[in-house]
Amino acid sequence: MTIKPSAPIEFSSPIAEVADRISTSAPQLSADFLNALGGLCPVSTSVEDRVEHSRDWWPLAMHWSLNGQTARRADAVCRPTSTKQVSEVVALCEKNSVPVTVSGGRSGVCGAAVPLFAGIVIDTTDLHGVVSVDQLSGLIEVLPGTFGPDLENEINTKYKLTVGHFPQSFDISTVGGWIGSRGAGQFSTRYGKIDDMVAGLEVVLADGSIILTGTEPAGAAGPNLTSLFIGSEGTLGIITKVWLRAHPLPKYTKKAAFRFKTFAAAVETMRTAIRHGATPAVLRLYDERESKRSHGGDGSDCTLLVLDEGIEILVDATLKIVGQAALDNRAEIADTQLVDNWLSHRNDTSGLQILSKKGFVIDTIEVAVAWSRVNQVAEAVKHSIMQVAGARSATCHISHSYIDGACIYFTFVAEPKDKSLTAIELAYSQVWDAAQNSALQSGANLTHHHGVGINRAKYMKQALGKAHNVLTAIKNTLDPQDILNPGKFDITSKRGEYKI
Repeated sequence: MTIKPSAPIEFSSPIAEVADRISTSAPQLSADFLNALGGLCPVSTSVEDRVEHSRDWWPLAMHWSLNGQTARRADAVCRPTSTKQVSEVVALCEKNSVPVTVSGGRSGVCGAAVPLFAGIVIDTTDLHGVVSVDQLSGLIEVLPGTFGPDLENEINTKYKLTVGHFPQSFDISTVGGWIGSRGAGQFSTRYGKIDDMVAGLEVVLADGSIILTGTEPAGAAGPNLTSLFIGSEGTLGIITKVWLRAHPLPKYTKKAAFRFKTFAAAVETMRTAIRHGATPAVLRLYDERESKRSHGGDGSDCTLLVLDEGIEILVDATLKIVGQAALDNRAEIADTQLVDNWLSHRNDTSGLQILSKKGFVIDTIEVAVAWSRVNQVAEAVKHSIMQVAGARSATCHISHSYIDGACIYFTFVAEPKDKSLTAIELAYSQVWDAAQNSALQSGANLTHHHGVGINRAKYMKQALGKAHNVLTAIKNTLDPQDILNPGKFDITSKRGEYKI
């Protein structure tokens, strides 16, 4: 049975009474337009569909839901079943200047799938399934609305292959969403980010035309056009088909765990191992507070979890390199049950809903940074968060490592002065400003794998500098009518402004 999107949290009001939190101007869809749309593919204008397709797993929007609000509802939801239908729908919308926002599992945490200027949402989840497999080359042709478990189950059982992309949202996210947000899975140190997995794309542009970006290995026919659409969050085109690189199913797995007296010693272990060519699937470091919360102990140690899979000789060599680096940095060997415990609950997000319902503000912030600045960024961001009134906790772990740096993943909890929505929104904004500005100022980037959406748009110009003008020029050239997910990336929209 095909997976469908999961609601992040319940509304406090009946669906018919849910209001829009964000107010923007939007064109009224005429009966003629809706009739024409319905002639192209299945269309829904039910209140329930429109409300549910107007939110994702953005933690701030969960508080809106608990206060009887959605972000900004669409006027209609389209469910195409072919590239041709997507092309015809987009062409019709472009002709009538109707905004188009694409969505899949709606598991994003930054509001990228919210239709800021209403219009229509293209739900890609009926564009699902594995189309073909080149088993010799390890190339998987798959449709964008395919959920993670559906993809892996099919290629595991039929072809003994795996893509190796396992984000925390694996059960509720789609292939298209992975690409749109430029995501990373929990095994990315072995298999890479989604950037490394995508061999080619089929994309519908804003005028309805269809392009292929090429699937040849290591091509050099000008700039890499595939990369242009990875991370574009539906603003430059709509992905309708994907070619992914896959690997043989691993036959051997090995685990290790270590405890360190300092975060810096553990970071040096990771850096040394990676620089020496050891790239285990999992290399996760937790600071003292996260280690105590998740792995026990007295709060004075940092925990490093290691797991690798693949060919025995390579896995053994990888674990040996990591182990030697750990011992060189005075680590103590810990029980590998810690790795098993993490594997068993790694995708559990129940704490987010529980604390949100109690009126706490909780979220995660992930940034990428060069090894030379990892310790500085980790301390600076946690310190900045704790300076905000009402902040109760700021912790971090390193979740993804690369030859030149790593992703630091921060978790914060704040308790507003009261439980009103106004106080919650203020606390959320203040913590995010403190954390994100501190990260950028101390040498990190804007985001590693959660994307930009609405939440991070206000930091885009600071993060990109003059390169933001290039992004704006690309958007204006590919989408002159500004119909594709308008209002995102802090690109000025001809449709107006919005405020939260």
